[in-house]
Amino acid sequence: MIQAERYHPPRRATGKTEREIRYYITSLRPDAERLNASIRQHWGIENKLHWVLDVGFREDLDRKRAGHAAQNFSVLNRIALNPLKQDKTSKRGVHGKRLKAGWDNDYLLPLLRN
Repeated sequence: MIQAERYHPPRRATGKTEREIRYYITSLRPDAERLNASIRQHWGIENKLHWVLDVGFREDLDRKRAGHAAQNFSVLNRIALNPLKQDKTSKRGVHGKRLKAGWDNDYLLPLLRN
């Protein structure tokens, strides 16, 4: 069990806090500090990935509703994200690198080979 407390920007001004108890199942030893660090690390990675996919791939604007289209395209976006993040030849962000890859085959082909 982890008791979480968080402030949302509008509530910070009023001093109101949101409290929540979350339950987790794990085979790790019951060390609250270690478990809390692991949970925060997981959500930090998840939130960072979501932000990149939203900004770089505009996932939140997608309107794919039929069948498994949304999940399938999300998997493809995550696959496409890896070579873009590993590319050091361009100082652009993920969105800019996607545009550049669409316009410039000389940039795109080395990305696909890696």
